[in-house]
Amino acid sequence: MTASTTTTVRTDTEKRELRKVLWSAWLGTAIEFYDFALYTAMATLVLGPLFFNNLDPLVATIASLSTLALGYIVRPLGAIIFGHFGDRLGRKVSLVVTMLLMGGATTAIGLLPTLDQIGQLAPILLIVLRILQGIGVGGEWGGAALMAYEHAPKERRGFAGSVVNAGTPAGVVLASGVLALFLLLPADQFNSWGWRVPFLLSALLVVFALWIRLKVSESPVFLQEVKENGRDRVPLLRVLKSPFGAILTLLVAVSPFVYNSLVNSFGLLWAVEGGQLQRSDVLFAQTIAALANIPLALFFGWLSDRVGRKLVIGAGMVGAALYSMVFLLLLQSGNLGLTVLAYVGAVVFMAAMFGPISAFISELFSAKARYTGASLGYQLASTIGGLAPAIFSSFLVAGLGQTAVWVSAVMLGMGLLSLIFLLIARPYRTVVEPAAPASVPVGA
Repeated sequence: MTASTTTTVRTDTEKRELRKVLWSAWLGTAIEFYDFALYTAMATLVLGPLFFNNLDPLVATIASLSTLALGYIVRPLGAIIFGHFGDRLGRKVSLVVTMLLMGGATTAIGLLPTLDQIGQLAPILLIVLRILQGIGVGGEWGGAALMAYEHAPKERRGFAGSVVNAGTPAGVVLASGVLALFLLLPADQFNSWGWRVPFLLSALLVVFALWIRLKVSESPVFLQEVKENGRDRVPLLRVLKSPFGAILTLLVAVSPFVYNSLVNSFGLLWAVEGGQLQRSDVLFAQTIAALANIPLALFFGWLSDRVGRKLVIGAGMVGAALYSMVFLLLLQSGNLGLTVLAYVGAVVFMAAMFGPISAFISELFSAKARYTGASLGYQLASTIGGLAPAIFSSFLVAGLGQTAVWVSAVMLGMGLLSLIFLLIARPYRTVVEPAAPASVPVGA
């Protein structure tokens, strides 16, 4: 097939609308993951002493960190809830609600009374808000990915989908920067009021993102599907009756998520414990890597439109599995320069996997239940990946002298598993449905 037969001719209006959609997807995802990353950092720094200070200090920290797991556990629930409405009412409706849910929960955390102020109700409310955060993130990815994917012409869908996953490291960088500024406060001021401000800033960011998100048109592919075939009453039933796409999504995405946990969660512990680095030094290295991840994700999404999704993602899986041992050894060196190099090298393979994965997963489903199926499989993979740091840490607790070898063995096994299912995966249709004009008016 020649390039002339695969390229969609689009008007200036459609091109402007696509740019607007991509900016909306990137910004919305960045803000949602600003909220998510901010909570992760605060759980380590301050939430334990403020909300669980009736416990032993170590136990309080563990209790605070355990709330992190809740955010991952409920992500599939968010995928089901917002997948249902995204496939029934439209991608845009779900995206607006997930933004309000995530931003509202994050802002409310900044307003929460502490344990000393209202007693046991404080940690209960914190847990509830963390669950709402997880549900919001679980629904956000699918909507943002599909809005970008379904507005784009076929030959640019890899790049369009990569914009969403480029928003994730942008959110992490934003959270790290804001938190670093407030950590300059004296400890007593940060612990009394300074920690609240980054959470409260989420409200301003959400208002800005909603202003942009409300101005984009609904997915033209969704509108076309509804016009031609109507709406399913329960899209989840369609996914469960034919679950192969969701299972493939889970099995392909699980290796990238385990690798992500190795790099961004366990890597911090390993560098501090094994490399004797300061936590601030490791966070600096992670921030540099996150900045590099943004253009890398876009590049690999663009590359997948030219050489194929499987080649790019598969190369990332193989590279990540082989690099995991190198990554841990570099962190163990205790040298800041080598640590920065380790993290930057790690995100090359991460971007190769996550950059094209939105488009790859979207192509496994029909438009009828795409939001539900893609979100459910992806978020189940994220939940499993979220458990990886606990597994890796158990190798340390067990006193295994060759922890790096064991961790690398897990990565090799997970990489092989995902690679096998990546290779056998096939698109829902031989020819993915073309995007309707981006200027199609929003439906009822």
